[in-house]
Amino acid sequence: MKQYVIKGGTPLVGEVVIGGAKNSALGILAAAVMTDGECHIDNLPNVSDINVLLQAMEQIGATVDRIGPHEVVISGKTIDGDGDLIVDNEFIRKIRASYYFIGALLGKYKKAHVALPGGCAIGARPIDQHIKGFEALGATVEISGGMIHVVAEELIGKHIFMDVVSVGATINVMMAAAMAKGNTIIENAAKEPHVVDAANFLNSMGANIKGAGTDVIRIKGVEKFHNTTYSIIPDQIEAGTFMTAAATTKGDIIIRNVIPRHLEPISQKLQEMGAVVESADDAVRVIASGRLKPTQIKTLPYPGFPTDMQPQMAAAMALSDGTSVIRETIFENRFLYVDELNKMGAQITTEGTQKAVIQGVEGYKGADVVAPDLRAGAALVIAGLAADGYTTVSDIKYILRGYEQFDEKLRNLGGCIELVETEEEAEAFKQRTR
Repeated sequence: MKQYVIKGGTPLVGEVVIGGAKNSALGILAAAVMTDGECHIDNLPNVSDINVLLQAMEQIGATVDRIGPHEVVISGKTIDGDGDLIVDNEFIRKIRASYYFIGALLGKYKKAHVALPGGCAIGARPIDQHIKGFEALGATVEISGGMIHVVAEELIGKHIFMDVVSVGATINVMMAAAMAKGNTIIENAAKEPHVVDAANFLNSMGANIKGAGTDVIRIKGVEKFHNTTYSIIPDQIEAGTFMTAAATTKGDIIIRNVIPRHLEPISQKLQEMGAVVESADDAVRVIASGRLKPTQIKTLPYPGFPTDMQPQMAAAMALSDGTSVIRETIFENRFLYVDELNKMGAQITTEGTQKAVIQGVEGYKGADVVAPDLRAGAALVIAGLAADGYTTVSDIKYILRGYEQFDEKLRNLGGCIELVETEEEAEAFKQRTR
């Protein structure tokens, strides 16, 4: 079983280049099947979720030409639109983004049969808003046998109000509506950067979408899409992870290939905690020397503080000089990392599923911990890099789903970390680094 073994105590110093946004790429790749032309997509993150999605696209007949680790050419021309269009295998069921195939296939072929999505165990992420949107456009939806079946004779644009802000539902309904007849308005739409990225990609293929990035998106349906070349935006969560790593290890990291505006909620909190954050056109620098100050965080939809950065920020807050509070408003199981951080000496208590109180300690101690999900796993790695002694992070399959070359990038910053698969390899690492 793959593990990270870490010797902590070294400040992370240097430069790191951020890859493409995984959350953007998943929706964009699914949307690429909507054209019979070719989609040339670059700045693609080379992580397991992306690879699983590309395999699923090939299984339904799309042409996928992986011309480099971060570049792909996709065409939906070879998909048999008269076929069943079933998206299902043991791997696609494990990722949340499988649902993006529903909107893409429904928009183009007016039908889709997709395995119900999985993903990290951070709480229920219902697809009721997706279903509401598809039905409003004229589709019939049925769920049976672990599959969601969506069929329509035709799609007609409608005025749709989302009961809750949902990134996935906004993107999914936007894809379907882009090839519906007439006009669609999505109100209470999600405003996250990857919603904007998906809309920009669809527009580059010939869609007519306005208002992405606001809470009202207006879509004028078109009959077909054409060729496009597109570059995915940088990953704000990967960037934020390295920002918190700098603060937690008392380091100095320049983080390149970012959009600083997307990072403002994270930058503001780190500055409140006493870190120095400097922004340039496409880079941020985070410097921390002394002990951090406590702060409070409440997760909210964009432009609020992102829930996907909450565990990493908790790793920094646990070392602050005072009491910090986190209020989680998005997912009910986001605090699965608390017991693992407490093994390392943190003093975190939870009050229900929405509040954590963190009494800062002076330092972490190395321990054997288990990654319960993607972002929690990253937080445990950060804590291990700051800890006294050795830390082993197990079940890192979650981390590998969302971070490309995570250990290599950390080593380039001076982190003492290695990916191992056996106890012998772990012991050899410890012998070399004692």
